[in-house]
Amino acid sequence: LPDAFLQFLKENGLDPSIYIPRYIRLKPGLLEIEDEIKCKFEKVVWLPGFFAIPPHINIASSKAYQQGKIYGMDAASGAAVVALNVSKGDHVLDLCAAPGAKLCMISDLLGGSGSITGVDVARHRLAACLTMLQKYSLEDRCRLFVANGTTFSLLPLRFKEWTSRRPWKERKKANKARPELIFYGRHSGVVGLNRTELGYDKVLVDAECTHDGSFRHVQKFEQWGWETLQQRVLDAQRTDTLTKLQLQLLTNGFRLLKVGGPLVYSTCSLTVAQNENVVEQFLSSHPSAEIQEIETAENWPCRSGRIPKTLRFDPLTSKTSGLFIAKFMKL
Repeated sequence: LPDAFLQFLKENGLDPSIYIPRYIRLKPGLLEIEDEIKCKFEKVVWLPGFFAIPPHINIASSKAYQQGKIYGMDAASGAAVVALNVSKGDHVLDLCAAPGAKLCMISDLLGGSGSITGVDVARHRLAACLTMLQKYSLEDRCRLFVANGTTFSLLPLRFKEWTSRRPWKERKKANKARPELIFYGRHSGVVGLNRTELGYDKVLVDAECTHDGSFRHVQKFEQWGWETLQQRVLDAQRTDTLTKLQLQLLTNGFRLLKVGGPLVYSTCSLTVAQNENVVEQFLSSHPSAEIQEIETAENWPCRSGRIPKTLRFDPLTSKTSGLFIAKFMKL
């Protein structure tokens, strides 16, 4: 690792040599694949459905992976989804959906009810989400939009609220102003807006960040060139641009949330600027937002963030990638 990044880790109290296991999530009821993987799964006792495996194990070549029975997902990322407390029948918005593991987990938790709307600004990344959803047979209640998460405006529309009485020309004109829909699951709800809509039941904003808390992401710079690490992770100007984007994503996600609903904001950055500072800026301009205790976190191996009720996962405390989580309620 370059000296600049080693200094960054030191400032954040992290040992670059720490062992971090790899995590996987199994679809419910599918525990019979250990023999094929030739690896004993270590159950993550604080996170249902998650298991730790040694990092050298290759799951991509296994039948279980190819048949959609298993997928890789860091335990801290799973915690962010659990914090949302998804219930059967919920209409959930994942405002920064790619690469898709959280989208799949939410779809699993919905259990054939409600809907999940995934949004991402990059078409190719969202296409990868669709491939993942189809692989795991979770696409029926999902719709995917290529759109800017800071301006996305479509709300969920229940079937009973839908009417096709509007003239075709009117509907065609309205459709031109909408984000690009690249996938529509047959039970994912109807795309549209009307005055009776209140918003999404729950919203996840896993915002774009410098990814400095993800050691697997940092490891990629060994191939990309360490000089790009300075540009993408440590550059102050890039961080300023990202914090503005993160605040805009959080603000828009909250706007699309119904009153009484929860929103989870997370990043895999270790920095205060992209986490607590963004939360403080958001709260200062949104009196109807209230930080909530994450009740399910009582036994999680994490520490409190600088703001009470926020959480931080990191390699030292949690043996996971770094992740910040804040949960809000719309009053």
